[in-house]
Amino acid sequence: MIKWVAAFLGYFILRFPGAILGFLLGSLLENMGGSGERGRTVFQDFTRQTVSPADFELNLLSLCSIIIKADGQVSQRELDYVRQYFLSTYGKEKANAIFRTFNDVVKKREISAQRIATYLAQRTRYEVRLQLLHFLFGIAQADGQVSKAEVSKLKEIAGYLRVGHHDFESIMAMFIKSADNAYKILEIEKTASDDDVKKAYRTMAKKYHPDRVVTENEAIKKGAEEKFKEVQKAYETIQKERGIS
Repeated sequence: MIKWVAAFLGYFILRFPGAILGFLLGSLLENMGGSGERGRTVFQDFTRQTVSPADFELNLLSLCSIIIKADGQVSQRELDYVRQYFLSTYGKEKANAIFRTFNDVVKKREISAQRIATYLAQRTRYEVRLQLLHFLFGIAQADGQVSKAEVSKLKEIAGYLRVGHHDFESIMAMFIKSADNAYKILEIEKTASDDDVKKAYRTMAKKYHPDRVVTENEAIKKGAEEKFKEVQKAYETIQKERGIS
């Protein structure tokens, strides 16, 4: 779409030569903006800023460590959750190498949630950032509950990741149960009409469908699948509650 608008503007200014120039410039902008993102991996998404997979792994591990320490105590179950993820995703040898590199980096500089999350926000698509937040919530819940301190830190990170308020509340509702949990997950009020419920379900199912997050990163992929199931479960709960067919 951008290339045709640019071609039109170019023709308006420089006639036919301007149209050609505008079309070429518009095509370049479309490619830089992420057209054809299907089939890209999380790591390939970073190539727009020439960021290596190793940088992503270290930044992911840094965010994990921030959440583990958020409530002032280091839970063994949360540590095991993160370690098991890296072992299952990268294998023992590479996972251990990542941990060693991470430990060396930590000794040289302080881990900043703002710096890391802002860095990732500039280099990943929105769908990927939603999965990252979901994964971090999973770490917080690994010890059986998500504390207020962890919620506060997760909300802070979500802000740096530029995740919207409603999306944050929706993801949080998947981990912290409440009376109107199903409605929160679908990002609607309990007073919403049946038609609004159906519309919200279609919107959320589309937003969280695993096909929208094409990635080789197992944590992100698993997060997409889990969130999609939670959206379906929430809709089924409301269906049963209201008798919606």
